[in-house]
Amino acid sequence: MVTSRMRMWRDYFESSVLLQNALDEQFRADSDLTLAEYNLLLLLHDAPDRRLRMGDLARGMVFSSSRLSYQISVLEKRGLVCRERDAHDARVIHACMTDAGKQKFDESGRSHLMAVRQLFLDDLDADEVATLEAVFGRLKTKLREPADRTRNNSNLK
Repeated sequence: MVTSRMRMWRDYFESSVLLQNALDEQFRADSDLTLAEYNLLLLLHDAPDRRLRMGDLARGMVFSSSRLSYQISVLEKRGLVCRERDAHDARVIHACMTDAGKQKFDESGRSHLMAVRQLFLDDLDADEVATLEAVFGRLKTKLREPADRTRNNSNLK
């Protein structure tokens, strides 16, 4: 017997995959970026001095360090990002958005916003937005906690 919770889970799962695929397809057509590449540029754009420690960027992307390193390499070859060693700690590497990366991000932002509105936001009323914000904010916090605890415990050793 399929319960309402099971139907909701299946609907969420399928719709989230369909939404990400549609956004990725739209991005590739409009700006020659993947959704993941845009998200990476978004995180760097919003960071102080358009730069983040690689570990912080991996957490923001919900990527493994090797997957992030590959993604950074792809964007480096296109001149959209670069890597820089930290001036105070040579073990730390920062990913930095280049001027070309900022230009690409700015150019693709309008089409991204239009696609997000068309495919997702325009179908939600204010109460639904508030509900989804509460649900996904709480879920994100809960799901990040185990990784944050593990990371903090390893820093104590």
